[in-house]
Order: sequence, then C-alpha cells, then structure tokens
Amino acid sequence: MHHDEETPKPAPGAARGAATPGRHVRTGSVLGESAVGAPCWVSLTVPDLAAAQRFYGAVMDWEFRPARLGEQFSVAMAHGDPVAGLGAVSSSLQVAVAWTPYFAVLDADETVSRVRERGGTVAVGPIPFPNGRAALSSDRNGAGFGIWEGEILTSWRSDLHSAPASVRLHTVDAFDAAIFYGEVLDWACGRPECCEVEYQQEEVVLLRAGRPAARLGSGAVEADPDPAVRPHWQVHFAVRDVEASVRAARDQGGQVIEQHLDARPAWATLRDPDGGRFRVVAREQEKQGQQGQ
Repeated sequence: MHHDEETPKPAPGAARGAATPGRHVRTGSVLGESAVGAPCWVSLTVPDLAAAQRFYGAVMDWEFRPARLGEQFSVAMAHGDPVAGLGAVSSSLQVAVAWTPYFAVLDADETVSRVRERGGTVAVGPIPFPNGRAALSSDRNGAGFGIWEGEILTSWRSDLHSAPASVRLHTVDAFDAAIFYGEVLDWACGRPECCEVEYQQEEVVLLRAGRPAARLGSGAVEADPDPAVRPHWQVHFAVRDVEASVRAARDQGGQVIEQHLDARPAWATLRDPDGGRFRVVAREQEKQGQQGQ
C-alpha cells in the first residue's frame, strides 16, 4: 500500500492536548500489549443471550464462558482464546443490536473529553470494570464505538500475527473521519506505541504493528433510514470456511446480505436473527493477501 501523494492529508493524530508520552494507564498498560488507538475488543448487545450464543456458536464455532460482569454476559472463545463479548439487555430498552469495536487508549477520561471537543457524543462512561475502564461514544457522524483503558486480552495483542477481528468504518467522508479518530485516539501521532495511517485511493487504512487493523471508507448517508447505509463500524471475523458459516447462518435463522465465495479472500456479510450485521472472511487466504500487500 502506498500513500496518496497527489493530495497530501493532515496527520490524524496531530491533535492539541495529545497524551503525554510515556504515560501508563492505572489498571494495566496497553504499551507492549496493543498499539494505542488500535481495535482491542468487540462486543454485541442482544435481547436474548442464550439465543445469541446458539447462533454464533453454530456460525463461528465459538464456545462461551461466563464473564465476571454477571449471568447476562459471556465471552466468546475461539480455540481457547477470548474473541468477543456478548451482553443481554432488556428488550424494553430498545437498544439496537450492533457489533461495537473498542479501541485501546491510555486515559479514558482524556479520550472522552476529546470526543466531546471534536463534535462526538459520549453515551456511557467511563465506567470501571474488573480489569479496566470503558466508555461508549459516537463520532460526529453518528457511528458508535467504544474506548478501553486497561488490560488487553491475549488474542488481541499487537505482537500476534493478527487479531481475531478487524473493523471497517462506513462513513460520509473517510478523510474527515480519520482526522476525528486520529485526534481522539492518537493515530499517526509520531510516538512508537501509536498506530500509523496510510491513505490508499479513497480509503484510509489504520496499521497496527505494520498490519491493517481498521479501514475507513466513504459513501454512507448520515440521515438514511437504513442502518446499513448510515455511518457505522462493521466487524470482520476471520473464519476457516466462509461457505460453512453462510450455511449455518441460514440454518439458525440469520440472513445472508452479500456473499463472494469466489473472491480471494472469500467473504460474506451476514445478519443475525436480532439484526446484528457482521462479515466473515476466509482466514488462510486473508493472511496470504496481507503478506502480498
């Protein structure tokens, strides 16, 4: 991948009030565990936890263990490694079912202040958890995301070949969004622990340890009634067999939004029975494609 040399873009991380170099979080350092500003977790809020576990267990071949937050929460496990969090809320709350990415930060309080200063909103937090602090926010176009200050689970650490999921922002203007997230999450700030950013044609690529961790693309319509068209973060999970995941999704009452089984890597966009959208991407081909970039 190459920078767009014809149209120079501002460095997203060139923000005022940047975090002090060398600062460590209070509950465990992200330094050496995950690059600052990188995706470090994904979660899904559902109306029925048992039903969600049946669906994702079949589609993703996940197992589930209880979370320390209570019986309405669980952690999805793949080959013994934690991959994602699932949590149930009452259907009376009318919370939209959507996968939410969390990004590693050094200071949750400072980060939520930056979100507000730059036109975003903070819905929840920061609130304490057993191993860190989290907050839920939206960017200035309405795409929801989370921030996490604390320990990074092993499978998401930057010293591994790849994280169990990657994320892509579907937004109005990818370059404007990169400036927002860069200032909020310290992207391209010049410090070694931070993520780098590359511009490839009309797409922004976030690099964690030199590998793509997130992509930002333009084309969303902010006021569209369809949540798939409005700005949102989409979570991509690596699987061994995309076709098997597609079959399982249909068998479990989900929907196939789009599929390209002959692509390299093969992929499909799926929707669970509660409306949560996600993408599955072939794992082995995905690694080969990254090595060839």
